[in-house]
Amino acid sequence: MTLTTALETGYAAVNGLDLYYEVHGEGQPLILLHGGLGSTEMFAGILPLLANEHRVIAVDLQAHGRTADIDRPLSYEAMAGDIAALIKHLGIGKAALMGYSLGAGVALRAAIQYPELVAKLVVVSTVFKRDGWYPEVLAAMAQVGAASAEPMKQSPIYQTYARIAPRPEDWPVLLTKIGEGIRKDYDWSKDVGAIRPPTMLVFGDADAVRPAHMVEFFELLGGGLKDAGWDGSGMSSARLAILPGMTHYNILSSPALAPTVIPFLQRAES
Repeated sequence: MTLTTALETGYAAVNGLDLYYEVHGEGQPLILLHGGLGSTEMFAGILPLLANEHRVIAVDLQAHGRTADIDRPLSYEAMAGDIAALIKHLGIGKAALMGYSLGAGVALRAAIQYPELVAKLVVVSTVFKRDGWYPEVLAAMAQVGAASAEPMKQSPIYQTYARIAPRPEDWPVLLTKIGEGIRKDYDWSKDVGAIRPPTMLVFGDADAVRPAHMVEFFELLGGGLKDAGWDGSGMSSARLAILPGMTHYNILSSPALAPTVIPFLQRAES
């Protein structure tokens, strides 16, 4: 599946990267951040719906899609810095961020590190500490590396990479860096509790994230701590959505995803 025709495409020279981005639609800016090994193409199903309401800026992260790699590890913190630099490069002041999986971790770190640049945050299918994933997911992450590069060449995600990457021969390097990054332990509990931008969490009910972790995540953001009351006055600014019949691997194709996040993105904040 391909995306709708972009109004604009370009490369932003930020932090030593030539960071690829494309712009769809008009309105308040919304930056989309894809999952690991993916690219802007991951959002093909939902992007046209989002672009009806927003100026959507879809980004290919370091070493992904059309953005060539540089001599730097793949870390959430560094990639969050790239997104902050992109916001400044584009001169858009603030932007809403919506990320999926790896991209959700990057969006989360951007909200933590650069709250003044983030208007709202939508986190789709990721964790705030590493043990939020199921044990079998962590075991699979442990196997990601150069050795898995050749078998994965049979996958659609590689076929997209080979078609659009500036250096398709870097595929094993990407697998190596991704593997090293996702095996590092982290716990952002204290950071999440201090997040300022209004935040929505979205998961599938058959996600790779443990349900107890989803609830803990929501509570750290101030959600679900008490009854909101008959008039809703006790409700926090955080939102939690669990989409039925969705997994970590197909949540972006859920027909419920766009109708879930768009009202949150459009909501006026007091």
